[in-house]
Amino acid sequence: MRLLRIFLPFLFVGFCTEAAGQTVVTRRGKPAARIVVAAENSTDRIAALLLQRFVREASDAELPVVPGAKIRKGDILLGASDTLGLSYDGFRLRSGSDGTLRISSGGGNGSVYGVVSLLERYLGMDYFAAHVYTLDRRPDIVLPRLDTADNPAFRYRQSQAYGMAQDSVYRFFLRLREPSDIFAGNLWVHTFDRLLPAERYGAEHPEYYAFIHGQRRPGRASQWCLSNPEVFETVAARIDSIFRANPGRNMISVSQNDSDRTYCRCDECERGNIEEGAPSGNYIRFLNKLAARFPDKQFSTLAYLFTMKPPKHVRPLPNVNIMLCSIGCHREVPLTDNATGSEFVEALEGWSALTDNLFIWDYGINFDNMVEPFPNFPVLGPNIRLFRRHGARMHFSQIGGSYGGDFSEMRSYVVAKLMWDPAQDTDSLMLRFMNGYYGAAAPYLYQYEKLLEGALLASGTPLWIYDSPVSHKDGMFNAACRQRYNELFDRAEAVVAADSALLRRVRTARLPLLYTELEILRTERDKDTAAILRKLETFERYIIEFGVETLNERNNSPQEYCRLYRQRYLSADRNSKTLGARIEWIVPPTGKYRALGEETLTDGLFGGASFADGWTGWEGRDGAFILDLGSGQEFSAVTADFLHQLGAWILLPRAMTCAVSDDKCTWRPLGRVELPEDRDVPVKFVPVTVAAESPVRARYLRIEVEGTNVCPPWHYGVGCPCWFFIDEITIK
Repeated sequence: MRLLRIFLPFLFVGFCTEAAGQTVVTRRGKPAARIVVAAENSTDRIAALLLQRFVREASDAELPVVPGAKIRKGDILLGASDTLGLSYDGFRLRSGSDGTLRISSGGGNGSVYGVVSLLERYLGMDYFAAHVYTLDRRPDIVLPRLDTADNPAFRYRQSQAYGMAQDSVYRFFLRLREPSDIFAGNLWVHTFDRLLPAERYGAEHPEYYAFIHGQRRPGRASQWCLSNPEVFETVAARIDSIFRANPGRNMISVSQNDSDRTYCRCDECERGNIEEGAPSGNYIRFLNKLAARFPDKQFSTLAYLFTMKPPKHVRPLPNVNIMLCSIGCHREVPLTDNATGSEFVEALEGWSALTDNLFIWDYGINFDNMVEPFPNFPVLGPNIRLFRRHGARMHFSQIGGSYGGDFSEMRSYVVAKLMWDPAQDTDSLMLRFMNGYYGAAAPYLYQYEKLLEGALLASGTPLWIYDSPVSHKDGMFNAACRQRYNELFDRAEAVVAADSALLRRVRTARLPLLYTELEILRTERDKDTAAILRKLETFERYIIEFGVETLNERNNSPQEYCRLYRQRYLSADRNSKTLGARIEWIVPPTGKYRALGEETLTDGLFGGASFADGWTGWEGRDGAFILDLGSGQEFSAVTADFLHQLGAWILLPRAMTCAVSDDKCTWRPLGRVELPEDRDVPVKFVPVTVAAESPVRARYLRIEVEGTNVCPPWHYGVGCPCWFFIDEITIK
């Protein structure tokens, strides 16, 4: 119906006398116009080839592309000079009375986006994913007389759509940029260690690095001592060389390493921290000096974690770009309606009062569980409009852009459209995408997403970027909800069963639900092992068939997850003699984990990849506790289950020591195990076993854990307290 509705008017026009100003592009499958490129310009050339390609695909007619030719009636001119009112990446489409169409650019990719808009409006194009698009076929293409212009809401728009690496044309239809487009040397964020590598300077110049907890802490995630004049001169020389090596790139990021609380507290830096009321003051002072040294360049820096709050006195110079990040906020409602968003909104208001050179980094991703439903679509539009109202001109939406993630393709599509024009309706964009990408399955998937969104709000459980499905098992993932979700997916699969491409897309969209069910089912005491295995086998078959490569930011393999699931959750001994043992703390866990540990350490259930799920943690100190087994038990080995998750500052402990007693007064040593340092990035579960030479009998078991306690120089949290987490204690 859509093809018929669009085809007939153009077919009619093709056989009639064209109205004044119309541009006849093709007639009866033959070219009727030329594409003229006004000057030798790579962007205009790309635009010309895009137009030529898709006109050919639609009509079989190949329009000639002619550079620098004298324009004549009916031509399509790229590189027109009608640029009044156009901003960077903006464009104008204007027809003359003779049918000549001029496409003007405000700079950047304006001419490309002008062609993209033309194709979308008049050739029925919609680009949904890499190599997946619609296009109306017809032999006669006649464009109406045009006089329209369009400018983006943000001059720079970035996301993480995985398809951009697979299909360069897809990127143009999303109208997205990448850091390498504008940042010299691709230095766009977390650049301190790239500009002043601790590996090179740390040993000889520890004074270049942050003074934390009584000493200098050089490290790849350590921040700089910004009050040190040698740091400034060394960095300035390095920046000068980078700009010289990257002609045409006039922007660079000079921004803190990806870490929290690692800023310098030497006397001079601390004086600045106090004067400005926030560590950001020292950073802006430093960036202003660079901006004054290179007044024709742009310097971007982060307002992130400890620098999110704006300074009291110093103002960024006009060529200092502030990249403000909303990392600490929940995502179930817009930032303005969210208690955790209030601090960010206050910071946004503060920074926007200091500068109009504002870049917003927002998050729509679950770093710990990318393959988990993340129903945050209703907050995208309100948040993007909030950023725009406060003067932001650049925006990075860090969405879940990995293949196999929750509606990755639709998330990329919707966010890209909203960054260009925030006034668009999110639901309308979702429906447009689903109808184009999932075909007849679209109504069922749309209903599924809407039910998820409603169930999330009704549960009152926050949605955050380190979520675990287990956190929502009594809310949006309760048993009744999961049953309904599965019914909808069953119907979605049924209606597209005859189309292998659509069926694959629907099953890829189902992966997050399958993963969520597996994660929740592993936490249940009474398991239907056969049913769980069937789900696991389906999940495993899909991730292998579809080529899904990662589950989380740390690149844990889905196939390894399946192997560990069988070993860890389906083969574990549920008859451990520690089940239900009473815990007596000697050195208790930190904060809320004390109460949690009294249940989770001896419940027979093993935790998952998120520290929020079933783990008990100590921060910056050793841990010790006694297990009361209730009566004398014979055993020869004690195993504790530890979590290794460097990104959350969770490191393996140094050692574990065990002792046994019959009366809690006299203790007999069982043994001690020392653990090697582990710098691997992926999340791991590490069992540590202390074994006796021969069986012992005892009622009480004392476990002492020597933590790493302080993040080492190679870690993100250099010099700051780190955690260790234990889950299950078992004895054999």
